[in-house]
Amino acid sequence: MSYDGTARRALTSRRSHRSLLAGLTAGALAVPLLAGCGSDEDEAGKPLAGQDIAQVARSQVADGGTLRWAVDAVPETLNTFQADADSATTRVAQAVLPSMFRLDATGRPVADPAYLESAKVIETEPRQVVLYKLNQQAVWSDGREIGAADFVAQWRALSGRNSAYWTARNAGYDRIEKIERGANDLQVRVTFSRPYADWKSLFSPLYPKQVTGTPDAFNDGARRKLQVTAGPFRVEKVDTAKKDVVLARNPRWWGRPAKLNGIVLHAVPRGERAAALADGSVDLATIDAADARRIDLAAKGAGSPFRGGGKTSVGKLRSWAVAHGIASDGAKTGKKKLRKAISAYLEEQQALRGFDVRRSLEPAYTQLALNGSEGPLADERVRRAVARALDREELAKLVLTPLGLPAVPVGSHLALAGQAAYADNSGAVGGQDTKEAQALLGDAGWVPGGPVKEQKKTEKAAGPEKEKSDEDSDRSNGGKDGEYIVGEDDKGKHHESAGEERGEDGGKHLAQEGRQGGAPGAYAPRGTAAPAAAPAAPLAKDGRPLALRFVLPAGPGSETLDTVAERISVMLERVGIRTTISRVPDESYFKDHIASGDYDLALYSWPASAFPATDARPIYAKPAPAADGSVNVEQNYTRVGTDQVDQLFDQALATLDEDEARSLIRKADARIWATAGSIPLYQRPQLVGARKDLVNAGAFGFQTPVYEDMGFLRKGAKGPKAAASSASPSGR
Repeated sequence: MSYDGTARRALTSRRSHRSLLAGLTAGALAVPLLAGCGSDEDEAGKPLAGQDIAQVARSQVADGGTLRWAVDAVPETLNTFQADADSATTRVAQAVLPSMFRLDATGRPVADPAYLESAKVIETEPRQVVLYKLNQQAVWSDGREIGAADFVAQWRALSGRNSAYWTARNAGYDRIEKIERGANDLQVRVTFSRPYADWKSLFSPLYPKQVTGTPDAFNDGARRKLQVTAGPFRVEKVDTAKKDVVLARNPRWWGRPAKLNGIVLHAVPRGERAAALADGSVDLATIDAADARRIDLAAKGAGSPFRGGGKTSVGKLRSWAVAHGIASDGAKTGKKKLRKAISAYLEEQQALRGFDVRRSLEPAYTQLALNGSEGPLADERVRRAVARALDREELAKLVLTPLGLPAVPVGSHLALAGQAAYADNSGAVGGQDTKEAQALLGDAGWVPGGPVKEQKKTEKAAGPEKEKSDEDSDRSNGGKDGEYIVGEDDKGKHHESAGEERGEDGGKHLAQEGRQGGAPGAYAPRGTAAPAAAPAAPLAKDGRPLALRFVLPAGPGSETLDTVAERISVMLERVGIRTTISRVPDESYFKDHIASGDYDLALYSWPASAFPATDARPIYAKPAPAADGSVNVEQNYTRVGTDQVDQLFDQALATLDEDEARSLIRKADARIWATAGSIPLYQRPQLVGARKDLVNAGAFGFQTPVYEDMGFLRKGAKGPKAAASSASPSGR
């Protein structure tokens, strides 16, 4: 995502292949208590953590300079509406293109005055009509006014009526009946064929008609260049050789002029971010918890194993190197190599003293997904038992407390604290209760001490059947997949080492600095031991044990997910549920396992949206038979759903009463909780390494970045701490 301050809207365009999505609802269930489903605005609360961007007034920012900003990869396309768009695509669009609405610090859409004087619904009968009044100064970089022609071209490209356009989504645009010029060139009238509550999600970003006017221009023309833009910056070039996207000041920008001369988005792998900051390759980078600790340690002046030129034993050097993450435990590295590696590390630490860590929470949450398509989890009672076995507060503390961030479990599938639709509806499934979990399992026929047919430890408990190759067998015996049954061998008990945090969610995304097509999630604390388990007797039914296959990625940066999975496995073991942890190649984790349904339990993240009625419906929609006989799950990768939840989404999407829409979304969320298809755990941490003199940039939280205000502190100006203007997150 994140997971940067990108909205979930940007991710919806590619979620079928590249985002990390949640799975949801189940069969019909009467919900006796729908706590938190009222329409009171107070229920939304405030964001758990504010921005941390070293905020200062524009007068304190120097004119000039270039910001070098780390991204995961050079974007494959600059068109956010294409399937292979990523977070870097969104970052470019935010800086160079109009958006009628952007997100504020609470994750709610607000009109951007640089482009809009106003936008409102002016008619509801016989059709909904929205009138946009554009800023009279708003022009494209070629001098043409932004106007109705651009709105019309984008609508036609994204409406879904012309299959020649390779679009990844058409939500909302398919409800538009017509677009026409208003009373003058600065007015645009949009008439909808059906009521559309999330109309503020449209035309953000807005591309010029040169991009959306023809299929060829849309499909290919905007992949590597945007010749016409309308933001504080413009695209100067995309340099794949240098792994750079170069943005320069837009001389035709009519708003507050950008403080920076330019921004260079430079591709740096997650594992190399600390080194890139230290050597000056980048000034700003989303980092993992290990790198955050390095920067914090550098500020304190870390010690050295070298003693004034005297001799230090190889054993002491190796111990110091292991403790600081320079060498792995058990590695047989020679003294000369150790000294060289430690010297390089200390040199980097000295350079990192010029940086600080800016902390907030991403607009995304990590959740436990339960595949309800078949096997034990097809029974709603078993899914609810899993939910009742989890201590979500403990899991949130495990991840967030060591980072100085508020450790509050997420209470909604559809919004995060501070957003209008947020309410804690977790009471619909209930809190942690071992006895209640065991009662649910007993009611489902799973009893302790029942006869169990002989099974191999590596046999998959559920999920689509699939022949195991020799390679699979090797992996299950401690190979690449690292598959083992928690509670049945020593591997399932290595809680001390499981607490080691060595990286963040590598790969190409999230939400918004998270990962697309990978496995974002936890930032586990260092050295945290799991609690001693008091396992219940194993449960069985019809000669089969109750064992669930917990699938995790095996790639770099996924060690943190192991920690959370280990703790969850211990919690499940207490109620008699055994888990087989299976590590699979990172590149295939989402496509070959989550999307295909080859898992029982999984951890991945889902970004929040300002428009849940539009963006969340495909994630929670009840799977339906397709014309070819298959089942269309859309993005509902737990493959369970209810007609009632679908109806609540449809009603929320069709009402123009904001209070009513909010109430309907909360009711839908309560029913999603009750069916226990996915269990939100905690909001993801957002850690950003930044040059100390870089201001108005960092951990943005919900808010869309204000690119024209970013820059370097003016010489002699007071920094954000002195000015008491930085919005630091609570609990820091």
